[in-house]
Amino acid sequence: MTKQMSRKLMIGGLALMVTAVGLSAYSSFGQKPQTAAPQAATPAQIPTVIVTTVESRELNQQVRLPGELQAYQDTALYAKVPGFVEVINVDRGSEVKQGQLLVRLRAPELETQRGEADARVRATRSQRFEAQSKIGGIRAQRLEAEAKLAADEATYQRMRAASATPGVVAGNDLEIAQRAAEAGRARVQLWNANEAAAQAEVKAIEENERALRDAARSSQSIEDYLRITAPFDGVITERNVHQGSLASPVSSQTNPPMLRLQQVSRLRLVVPVPEANISSIEPGAKISFTLPSFPGETFSGIVQRISNALDPKTRTMPVELDVSNPNRRLAPGMFPEVIWPVSRPNPSMFVTPSAIATTTERSFVIRIRDGVTEWVDVKRGASMSDNGKDLVEVFGALSPGDQIAVSGTDELRAGTRVNAKPAPASK
Repeated sequence: MTKQMSRKLMIGGLALMVTAVGLSAYSSFGQKPQTAAPQAATPAQIPTVIVTTVESRELNQQVRLPGELQAYQDTALYAKVPGFVEVINVDRGSEVKQGQLLVRLRAPELETQRGEADARVRATRSQRFEAQSKIGGIRAQRLEAEAKLAADEATYQRMRAASATPGVVAGNDLEIAQRAAEAGRARVQLWNANEAAAQAEVKAIEENERALRDAARSSQSIEDYLRITAPFDGVITERNVHQGSLASPVSSQTNPPMLRLQQVSRLRLVVPVPEANISSIEPGAKISFTLPSFPGETFSGIVQRISNALDPKTRTMPVELDVSNPNRRLAPGMFPEVIWPVSRPNPSMFVTPSAIATTTERSFVIRIRDGVTEWVDVKRGASMSDNGKDLVEVFGALSPGDQIAVSGTDELRAGTRVNAKPAPASK
């Protein structure tokens, strides 16, 4: 066979092959694709869910709350009566003791009133002495009249007895003796009446004198108001008057006090405790706090007073701690950060935070029972960390040991059959 013949046969074979491929492609293009028939579900197709368990734990955490330090006692000192500052013995920052004289005022009109009251008392006392001496004179005359009456009575009785014998006593003499005795009795009655009147006068004068003495003492008490003394040990933190200033009693909230005295050796720490944490308040508990002005230092106070009522605006309960401050490093007005312990009276249920699914309508965890999912509504509580493991307190129909999905999501519907696989133990 020649080379030309071989080339023609090769070209013809290639043409037949191209034609066959083209027919095959046309036939395939005209047909629909084949759909695989559905297969029955197998155990391998049941989704696997990583699960963890609900834990029962004692809640033990600390939250940081703002607080305010206040003076244990805080008193604004005002004048009780109007007066001019005559002496002022203290200034801002002065340490004072209870009863110490702080300010002395001068009120000339009070001094005048006191002088007039004393003068009236002295005048009344003189009247009383005079009336009492008058009683003495009346009493002496009464006694003299009683003695004369006794003599006249004796004479009359003797003459009367003698007159029983005719001719012994003249009738005129007996009548004179009788009238003398009657006159003596009248004089005694008169002096008795005079003495009673004098005694009544003395009593009235004594009552008047007593009233005047009370008025004088009242004036003295008012003068005592001119002395302003410290009601307790403390520090003067405010001074608004100077010598010669006119001091007046408090008339409005805008009227500043003469002085402000605060007890700072012991302070009150007021902490607004949120409603969610009030169950952990224990009287007598020792609470720590820090202050920006003393970085790295921790102070403490003792829970002493609980208001037992929530502030309707902030939903917090004010709690007071007593803070000892003997060296006076702390001051009223400081704002510490209080390390407040939170606990529950009974153990709580805890889950990993990722197990809680939240929608616009509910919060829930997915519990697996007998290989089937169910949604359990929960309410979040406090958060805590234990050895690097974050946990969230939940309240709901859960029990310790319940298996729940580690990753809560509403895509895993309730009633779904799943394979529960325990989460790997954390290292």
